[in-house]
Amino acid sequence: MADSGVSRAESSTDSLSVYIYDCRPDSKESSEKVVEISGKSYDKFLQAVRQEFSISQNEVFVLTTTDRRQIVRDVYGELTNGRTLHLLQSVDQELATATQERINYLPHYHTIVQSGQYEYYASEGQKALPYAFAELIDNALSATSRNHGVRSIDIRLLFDESQGGPAVVVIDNGRGMTSKELNNWAVYRLSKFTRDDNTFQSDHSGYVRPSPIPRSLNSDISYFGVGGKQAVFYIGQSVRIMSKPVGSPDAHEFVMSKEDFEQKEKNKEEIYSGIIRNRKPGDCSHVRGDEERFLHSLILEEQSKESFTAIVITRIQPEHVTYLKQDFTLWTRELAHIYHYYVHGIHGNEMRNSRSAESTSNIDIQISLIDRSPRLPRLLNLREIDNDMQTLYINSSVAEFEFKASKGGDARVEGLIRYHPFLYDRETYPEDPYALSPVAESDDDECFVLHTEGRGKRAIFECFWNGRLIPYSSVDEFEWCARPKKVCTVPLECYNRISGVLFTNDYFQVSTNKLTFMDLELQLRDKETIFTRVLNGQEQRVKINREFTAWLKECHERYDKQVKFIGFQGTMTRSDVSTKRLQSPWARFKAIHWDGKVYKTGQQVKSVKTQPILFGTIVQFLLYGDHEGDEYATGGHVQIALEPKELYNEDRTIPISKIDRLATAAAIRKSIDDELAKLPDQLRITWPEGNSWPDKAVRPAGTPLGPIQVEILNKKGETMSRLPVANVNAKKLLIELKVIWHSPKGDIPTSSHIGVHSSKWEYWFKVMENLNKLGKYTLQLQTILSDGESASEWAGKRLPQYTLHFTIKESSAAAFVLGVVPSSLRVGVPFSLNLEFRDEFGHPTQPPSDIKAQIQCSSLQLSYEQTTSSGTVFTIQDLRARGKVKNHQEKMHTVKVMIPGLRQDCQSFQVSVRPGPPHQLVVLPDDEVSIENGSPAPFKVEIQDEFQNITAHPKLIVRCQLLGAPDLPVDAVDCSNTGTGLLLAKPIQLKTVNTEQVLTAKFGIPNQKGISCVERTLRVLPSTRVFRVEVYRQDEDSDDVMVIQNLERIDWTAGDTLGSLRFKLYDEGGRLVPLAQKLAHNIKVNWTADVKTAELAKGILPSICIPTKAQGEHFYQVAFRDQHTVDTSFIIVPRPDEPERLRITLSETTVRMGETLSGNIYVEVVDQYGNKTDALTAESMKAVSVSADDLDVSALSVKWQASTGTVLVGGVRFASGFPGPRELCFKYQEFEEFSRVKVTAGPPAKINLLDAPEMPLHVLNGRGLDTPFLLQLCDEWGNPVPDQRVVIAIKTLSPQLKVKSSVMSQPVDSEGRACFTLEMVTATKGEHELEFRGSFSRNSIPGPVVTLNVIPDPNNPVRLNVEYDSDAILTAGDMFPVFKVTVVSEEGSPVRNANPASLSMLLWQGSASGARPPPGATTLKCSKPKEKEKDSNFYFRDKEIPEQVGKYIVQFVFVVEKSKCLWSSQIALNVVPNKPVKLVPESPPSTPVVSNSGSLASRILLDRLCLKIVDKYSNPAGMGKNGQVIVTVISVVGDKAKDLPMFENKTRSLPYSLTDGEATITDLVLMENSPGFDGAEYTLQFRPVIKGLGPSPTIAPYILPFRFYNDAENRKIMATMSKKKDQLSQTIEIYRGILETNKQLTTELKSQVHDAASKETQLKSELIKSGIDISKLTNVSVIEDLISKMEADLERIKNEPRRKCTMPDPFKGSPDVLGKIAHLAQVEDDDAAKVISWHLLGDMDCVVTATTAAAKKIYDDTQGRQQVMPLETVFWRPNNKPLPHIRNGGSLFRPLGNPVFVRDLLIFPEHAESCNMVFSSLVGDTILVDDLDSANHYRRGVVQCKVQCPTLLTRQGERIRSNGKFGGLQNKAPPIEKLRGQVFGAPLPKEYHAICKQIELIQQYSVAVEKATAVKSDYEIHMQYLQSPQMKEKQKELQEQEQELRDIEKQLASTPVRTSPISAMKRSLLDEADDSTPTKRIRRKTRKLMDS
Repeated sequence: MADSGVSRAESSTDSLSVYIYDCRPDSKESSEKVVEISGKSYDKFLQAVRQEFSISQNEVFVLTTTDRRQIVRDVYGELTNGRTLHLLQSVDQELATATQERINYLPHYHTIVQSGQYEYYASEGQKALPYAFAELIDNALSATSRNHGVRSIDIRLLFDESQGGPAVVVIDNGRGMTSKELNNWAVYRLSKFTRDDNTFQSDHSGYVRPSPIPRSLNSDISYFGVGGKQAVFYIGQSVRIMSKPVGSPDAHEFVMSKEDFEQKEKNKEEIYSGIIRNRKPGDCSHVRGDEERFLHSLILEEQSKESFTAIVITRIQPEHVTYLKQDFTLWTRELAHIYHYYVHGIHGNEMRNSRSAESTSNIDIQISLIDRSPRLPRLLNLREIDNDMQTLYINSSVAEFEFKASKGGDARVEGLIRYHPFLYDRETYPEDPYALSPVAESDDDECFVLHTEGRGKRAIFECFWNGRLIPYSSVDEFEWCARPKKVCTVPLECYNRISGVLFTNDYFQVSTNKLTFMDLELQLRDKETIFTRVLNGQEQRVKINREFTAWLKECHERYDKQVKFIGFQGTMTRSDVSTKRLQSPWARFKAIHWDGKVYKTGQQVKSVKTQPILFGTIVQFLLYGDHEGDEYATGGHVQIALEPKELYNEDRTIPISKIDRLATAAAIRKSIDDELAKLPDQLRITWPEGNSWPDKAVRPAGTPLGPIQVEILNKKGETMSRLPVANVNAKKLLIELKVIWHSPKGDIPTSSHIGVHSSKWEYWFKVMENLNKLGKYTLQLQTILSDGESASEWAGKRLPQYTLHFTIKESSAAAFVLGVVPSSLRVGVPFSLNLEFRDEFGHPTQPPSDIKAQIQCSSLQLSYEQTTSSGTVFTIQDLRARGKVKNHQEKMHTVKVMIPGLRQDCQSFQVSVRPGPPHQLVVLPDDEVSIENGSPAPFKVEIQDEFQNITAHPKLIVRCQLLGAPDLPVDAVDCSNTGTGLLLAKPIQLKTVNTEQVLTAKFGIPNQKGISCVERTLRVLPSTRVFRVEVYRQDEDSDDVMVIQNLERIDWTAGDTLGSLRFKLYDEGGRLVPLAQKLAHNIKVNWTADVKTAELAKGILPSICIPTKAQGEHFYQVAFRDQHTVDTSFIIVPRPDEPERLRITLSETTVRMGETLSGNIYVEVVDQYGNKTDALTAESMKAVSVSADDLDVSALSVKWQASTGTVLVGGVRFASGFPGPRELCFKYQEFEEFSRVKVTAGPPAKINLLDAPEMPLHVLNGRGLDTPFLLQLCDEWGNPVPDQRVVIAIKTLSPQLKVKSSVMSQPVDSEGRACFTLEMVTATKGEHELEFRGSFSRNSIPGPVVTLNVIPDPNNPVRLNVEYDSDAILTAGDMFPVFKVTVVSEEGSPVRNANPASLSMLLWQGSASGARPPPGATTLKCSKPKEKEKDSNFYFRDKEIPEQVGKYIVQFVFVVEKSKCLWSSQIALNVVPNKPVKLVPESPPSTPVVSNSGSLASRILLDRLCLKIVDKYSNPAGMGKNGQVIVTVISVVGDKAKDLPMFENKTRSLPYSLTDGEATITDLVLMENSPGFDGAEYTLQFRPVIKGLGPSPTIAPYILPFRFYNDAENRKIMATMSKKKDQLSQTIEIYRGILETNKQLTTELKSQVHDAASKETQLKSELIKSGIDISKLTNVSVIEDLISKMEADLERIKNEPRRKCTMPDPFKGSPDVLGKIAHLAQVEDDDAAKVISWHLLGDMDCVVTATTAAAKKIYDDTQGRQQVMPLETVFWRPNNKPLPHIRNGGSLFRPLGNPVFVRDLLIFPEHAESCNMVFSSLVGDTILVDDLDSANHYRRGVVQCKVQCPTLLTRQGERIRSNGKFGGLQNKAPPIEKLRGQVFGAPLPKEYHAICKQIELIQQYSVAVEKATAVKSDYEIHMQYLQSPQMKEKQKELQEQEQELRDIEKQLASTPVRTSPISAMKRSLLDEADDSTPTKRIRRKTRKLMDS
């Protein structure tokens, strides 16, 4: 046996080993041992085991897998490397200890190959949690499918945190899983079709599809190997699977968690590897006691179970816990809906009938929610839920229509349609429990039907797959059960009362999460799908559409309880409906038939369920919609006139459903009569205090009125306080009291009170004491209602009232008021005072007799002469005031006026009193005055009244004249305002006064002759102030005095000091003025500011420093300044000093290298102050020498200039070196001097390219280069030359190369540089050269040559490629074949991301019209691509072929830009006729009228008639159709008759040949004396008979009626009338078509006007929200100006400096290339951008591609120098986890520095999803914080919480690596300038996007306004056209012709003939048809018909 076994070495050369656990009961070691099996036979393997475990030869043992499969010789060879085995005593031995088995669960390859087929769908806005549970229930159903008893599925929600929750546990009693099956479960995408659940290959039997069963309830729904994993990790983050297979003593346990994955990834371990624990049931020793305590009890339950599987999900998402608790009812109802038929059986949850045993289900799905203690668990069985949708559908339906759909193969579809009837006033179609509950219906709600009720817009069929619901897939309808487009026998609303369900097997594919079908509806709509009805379990081979219609009609007639509206009366518009669109049309009916009763107009009814209950008479019945006859409807409205009319007098419209069907006519009439007897009739008025007022009474003001008591009496004399309406909310009766004053300005209410009823005093009104206004009054008492608009009327009748008229007059005087009081008085001037007397209410009244007025004032004396009285005014006359007042003070004096005997006897007023008229002039002082010359002599003057008050008066001017000397001044002062003034206040200046002079001052008022003049004496003395200044020079030790005269010239040495200067002061009299400290302050000199006052007091002046420059004259001044200035001055002229040094003067200080310094250099000898001396002469100039570095001495020249006495040096030139300063050294005798010259660059000689990139540069054709070319102008030595006269231009060296730049040539800037940016490069593919060349003064300057490698642009469309089935036959009216259009780029590849709206298909009839289509071509748009179609192609499908046959041209156009389009070649198409359907004449013949007389002309039916076969669009379709046309005479009604007319040869049918579908009927004549009824109408039938081998097509015959007469004369008359009738019929048809077309056009234009206005209003609202003032958008020009301004703002914002990435990216735009990483993202903050860019500096140059092929292409093109990253190789998974310091929604500590993930700061302008993948892999979880201290604090807090901390970056540029290291240059970001442009750019500001949105809205608004204006104009023009005389004439002609036609028809019908019974019956039918209401027809004519 050993030799026969195959050794392991023969099958494999690798090292193989297995892991063996010694599980024997006596074993003490529980660890595994490794046994090598490579190259060993089975026997040698057993020996190795014995040796490893020390097993003797006599000892028995077995080796098994973890699934208890024994290792025998046959299966030994299939052992794989790393397999775990158990060493046991026997196969069924219980495990002593738990073992661990290593497994790998890499995802299956189907993860890739089926990723496109099974797309995971979102949850469509719903919570996806129930569908995640459904995935786990699917697995449980599959596991329990073989159970014979109860199939138990237990879902436990363990939310008690004290027990280790929250957790979700799903337990089933299925067959369990072996370790291999458990391993397979962990493998993603390992579907049931590909998985191998057996340990060895020999055991593999493959998947077996279950046998078909009803409803496909086969439990075969654990399918793809995806849902379970997706579900558990959607619910939580960790899962534990425990399972025990049937017949196995072991339990297997496997744990998978997100935390474990992350830890393996961190430790770089194999992620998809794990351990299966094999243990005995109930063994929980591996579970720690402090975690998940519920696991202990859960594991202990295993001991009593034969087999099971338990899925334990922990670390539940918090939001899921909340949802599962709060929405327990919601998600369990959804589960009951999904598994409805699994839970309730094949017939569902039928609650109306008892269930049979065969229909019950053995599936028990129990859900329990266990919250924290002591709350009781919440238990629910899905079978107990009775409000899921299928239960509602089943129990609300009354009939079912069962069918099947077959499509070949194993496809199986069972269908069921249920009918939900309408019952009286409601639909029974169930509402969706998920929908929002409707708002409570109001009593007067609008319950009419606008749209379809019942199902509404919901789909008919819910779809079940293998018995379980696919929630997001539904089928709207099939063709055979859809609403018919034409009127049929079943009301259309019945089609909205059906619901359905489809049951499919797994032949139809669903998505991996079982949320939607892939193509169910598409396959069922396929033409090969056959639908059959199932009746009593048997399929019926019948037409299912006819069967369904019959079934639906039966359901409608049998089960629907609707309302029949009878007696149509026309339509109306309801203004009481709030919604405008629902106001019309409303059909009016006379009666209804409802629930077996008939309700008619005029019948009295009672309402029910209204507030209040209404009684009334039916006016009419209303039904919304356009109806014309009797109608059935689900509801409507009834308009009733409320009864009794005396109470209501109004109509009310209520729903018909609110008519009380149980009320009798007698009860209604009695209720109405009872209402009439209790109405209020009159008011009874009483005066409780006996002070009654009679009508027209007169009372003084203030007389009280009242109190008043009022009672309301009815006609019986009974008091009442409420309306006696029993069935209405009893309205209270109130009494309104109004007192109205009839004032001159109108009626004014003075009192208004509402009296409320009281049981004690009825209606009581208190005393009114406010009657104090004079005039006539009216008191009104009116009965009113407590509510309502017309409160004083009820049912059109005014309620009881009472009216009282009276008058109020004034009362006696009680006070007085002062009349007009003067505000100001003058002393001694008389005035008058008026007093007006009034009563206590302020009314004017007569003053009392014997009045004695008293006037008092404390500060003045007041007296009056007499008083007078007139009416109500009392006057005090000649009132005067006396006393002392002050003119300049505004003092008010209070005057009291007293009238003794009045209630208010005193009044006061204030008045200001001014002095009286001028009386005398007073001059102060009174004595003579002495003054010095030049001093003022002020005199004060006053004007006084007679009481010595200073007074003012207009034109009061006082004049003063001086006498006693010539030329003396005259002074005057105006005292008009103040009464005082000051004269001679200015200084009096006389000529030199040596002695005293006496003057006389005379004062007077010229215009006041009555006031005498006043004189005063004035003495003038000589002035003592300084009059003259004298300056002199005197040394201290010398007596010599040098007086310096005024303006004297003095020569002095430059730079020397002139000292010993002194001064003296003299007054006006020549007297020496002694110097003092006070006078010294007034001495000023102009040569220094440092003046010492002490020396000035001694007469010493400061020394003068002579200027150092010996040129010009210098002015010096000494001045004495007080009130007057006295000065003296002199002039000093400086002269040169001794020679001191050389002075060098350069004409130019700058010289270009290689050129001679322009101008001369002047050499002079100067003194110490730079003054030129005479030391240098012509003879001594030879001693002058010049030297400098790099100086060309040979060119020097030295000359003498005699005119200036200077040496000229020339010829200075530098021929080498670098630009910069040079020192020139000049020497003469002992003098030496240096001068600096700036040497600049030489003449421009060449151009250099700065930062030259690597050549060649790659650029896309038609694109530009982001990096500009920076050029530097240089001289021949390479020095930069800033010569701005040099112009640098771009010149292409390749003829195919064309470039576009903002400037093609430009001068260099101030640094000699020029910058060029290539905006667009156009050339053929390959390398091209570009040169930058300079020019200056017609000289060319060579520049650099740049090599450009032009790459075709994959995004630039250049042509259109059109593909279609050119062999397809295009039949008229069918669909075109699919046109596939590809927009091809320069590269030849399809252009991606092209806008489908830019592509159009143009179709026109005719031949090719050049390169462009004609103007009238039809434009068609492309269709949406299907799932399997490429996004790069555009498809035009389902486009209708024109109905007219002929040649057509198709051309496609793609709009690239506004002015650029791509046109395809024109495609010629031939449209052929459709299937032949009928035989028609070329031109309609007139109705023949014949007789059977002997005249041949009277017997001719047709002379010639050409017939042809056409399709349904009237195209000739008879080509190739040959045969005969059989002409037969038949009766009108189609019955066979013996007396039918016969043709010649005594035959009733004649054949005519048919060739290519055309036949010519000639000489068709009746037989002479042919049978037939006189005047009868017969028909000629032209029936085509086609010859051929195959079945002949069904072609409708042509029918031509004719009239038969026995009388030839009568035939002629009738023939003429028939011809006239035919002509009129055709004309009327044309006219009606025109009018109908106009009507349709009017409706369409109205709709367009409404839509345009709505669009304009909507855009207005959006513009207002965006902050735009729409009032300024008045016209198109304003809008265009605003848009231009906004676009300028956009351009300005775009051009504003902001951070940009300047790294070149030549690969962007290539196929499948996203671009360089530096260009893919943007960062808003500068600091963040700097540190992130530096952190990713090594990756910034990397090019990201979509495919590996594109990355490899770039790699090859750049010889491996370019970094690339293909997206296909990037591992990425969505990472939504929070920051490390956040756990379970809470912070572990308080972080500093605003931490944020770096990836959250990145902004992706395009390719967002792909960029998210790339940067997630680059930056990972890197975090950005503010500063280094915050970063260290954050890392310390995270690490202390036992959490891994990622890399930290700071805004200041520091970095802390993930290992904690920081510091050093490698962890410090440099300044952003040193990144050399490799930095993320900044995004455009938010303002830019806001303006873009505003521009878009304004453009839309502009278009909407233009469209609204145009549409409105069209509508107005059309309406004018309709009212034009032309149209009115057409309408008149139509009416005349219709009347003429009716007359002719009447004559034809009244012709006395002998009629046959058949024709008589036909005529009666026609008459009935004529009397009926014509049906509505909607036809459209062309515009040409309107203009005809």
